[in-house]
Amino acid sequence: MEIRQTILQGIDAAADQLIGLARRIHATPEIAFQELKASQWLSDTLESHRFAVQRGIADLPTAFRAEVSGGPGGPSVAFLAEYDALPEIGHACGHNLICTAALGAGIGLAAVASKLAGKVLVLGTPAEEGGGGKVLMLQRGAFAGIDAALMFHPADYTLTARSSLASYRLKVKFLGKAAHAAAAPYEGINALDGLVQMFVNIGLLRQQLRDDARVHGIITYGGAAPNIIPDRAEAAFSVRAADSAYAAAVLEKVINCGRAGAAATGATFEHETQKGYDAMKPNRPLADAFGRHLQELGWAVDLPPQRPRMGSTDMGDISQVIPSVHPYLAMRWR
Repeated sequence: MEIRQTILQGIDAAADQLIGLARRIHATPEIAFQELKASQWLSDTLESHRFAVQRGIADLPTAFRAEVSGGPGGPSVAFLAEYDALPEIGHACGHNLICTAALGAGIGLAAVASKLAGKVLVLGTPAEEGGGGKVLMLQRGAFAGIDAALMFHPADYTLTARSSLASYRLKVKFLGKAAHAAAAPYEGINALDGLVQMFVNIGLLRQQLRDDARVHGIITYGGAAPNIIPDRAEAAFSVRAADSAYAAAVLEKVINCGRAGAAATGATFEHETQKGYDAMKPNRPLADAFGRHLQELGWAVDLPPQRPRMGSTDMGDISQVIPSVHPYLAMRWR
């Protein structure tokens, strides 16, 4: 209890600084891999609390590693900070809160590091919103030697463990033949028609998919002018499911929807796939311990919803190789 009280006192002492930083990052949104100000502000704050900070790790200019060492041996525990914003809408996912909470947890634990064995780390992980910063950092060795990875996500409910969806990204291109849409439409091959047919095929496919599958996309190019038969049309899709194997199976079905659209219109079909994020694998002992601490602090834990709402996160890839926790916490307005 004495150690916990010291941790809480350390967090309380830094609270005004952390709240101010969260508001500053919220007011200055930076998208994936461009979080120059947020990364600098977070690193500077950690250095002011006597963390040894390495900037630009894993060949990512906005990634960082901050460390405080305790006694010899013991675990290396990392709090993960996300701080990228969404294009156009800013910090709608609350990454400004995620990163400053990671700092708060690290600062609090650093206050008792001399009494414990192991290391306290705060890892700055850029580009969660589609860029896969954590995946790149994992591939480049930034998580080597870390025994546990912890972070949280803001929500309107509190859950100690939460799954996520495995995901793939798909880009498609239909190539046809341009022609004047009024004078000689019969001479053209309408690439956009092939793409529209792909969307129709996906709509019909959905009734044959599992409840956890998600397919959504946008047209990124649909033609040059309405009086020209489009000779090129492009789209981007996200394909998700509760596990990677089924997500891959759905991806192939979606690609076949594109092939069918091309066959129906005479267009040529090209596609490019990219592995997105793996599904989250919560570590139950860590999640249970997190829940006990919440309840001892008077923070109620909610029952899981019957129909959970899930997205995808690069924390899923970390959780597949390192014991991890990614709880959701209800935000309380003061």
